[in-house]
Formats: sequence, structure tokens, C-alpha cells
Amino acid sequence: MELTKAKQKETHTALAQFEYKNKLAAPRLQKIVVSSGTGSGMKKDREKNNTVADRIARITGQKPSLRVAKQSVASFKIREGDPVGITVTLRGTRMLHFLDKMVHIAFPRTKDFRGLDKKSVDSMGNMTLGIKEHTIFPETADEDLRDVFGLAITLVSSAKTKEEAIAFYTHLGIPFKQ
Repeated sequence: MELTKAKQKETHTALAQFEYKNKLAAPRLQKIVVSSGTGSGMKKDREKNNTVADRIARITGQKPSLRVAKQSVASFKIREGDPVGITVTLRGTRMLHFLDKMVHIAFPRTKDFRGLDKKSVDSMGNMTLGIKEHTIFPETADEDLRDVFGLAITLVSSAKTKEEAIAFYTHLGIPFKQ
């Protein structure tokens, strides 16, 4: 991907703002983790994990892995080894394609979307956001709406501080509330 002169100037301005001595010291996106908990729904319907895994695979373009409970919790009626969630870790070009799709297609399709809160960025430079309905992604919008589930998306960057991370995510095009 080739940077235009305007983008290069903007990047140099960002470098000057945080006083990086080298371009490689600027933060970069390391990975995106997409996960969904199936929880107690797995006990009632054994096919729910397969349905959720199939839809997440269509959304991300990568096969998800099943996560199991690490220990038994009697109050939640969960035994060690029971499947409790599904997760995908995206890196490289798949990560960039997913980020582009999320910012330019999924967020505009979200009902009453006014931007993301800056509080979702933690002190280590990572950003975690929750999506209530997976149907905002175009790959699953035409399917029946009875099996709607939520997603947790974590963007992991190499930013050192929260301010640096917010400036980086704004530079990437993440829409924050004003």
C-alpha cells in the first residue's frame, strides 16, 4: 500500500507530536482478537457452537478455535473441559481486511451509532469493544435472526500510553465520540 504525500505529511506530524526518533518507534497494530462466549447455551443446544463458529468463520475469513473451561464452577454448572466460547486471532492481511470491513461497513450499519468511547482504550494501548449483534457484518445479514449473538473485539497495538494509542487509532480511522 503506497502512502500519498498528504498521508506521509500527516504521519510525520504524528511522529513529531510524540517525538519519535525513528519511524519504526511509532505504534503498529499487532493483532485483532474476535471472540464470542456461548456459555450455557451450549448445554441446551449442542449445535450452537457449530453455528457460532461457522458465522465467525464467515465474518473473519479464518477458522475459529473452541475454548473450554479451565476449571469447574458449580454455581455456573460448568465442568472443566466444557466448551464455553469461540475465538479467532487475526494477523497480517486478514487483520487489515477485517479492520477495514469493521470501520467502513459494519459500524455504519450499526443502529444509532455515534462513535466509540475513548474509555475502551486501556492504559497499555489495547482497545476492546463489544458488539451486541453479529448481523452488522454483511456476511451474516441475510440469515435467520433467531440465533443472534454478540462479539468481543480486541485490537492489540504496540502503543505505550493511552494518549498515544488514541492518536494511533484515530489515525487508522476508528470513529471516536467527539
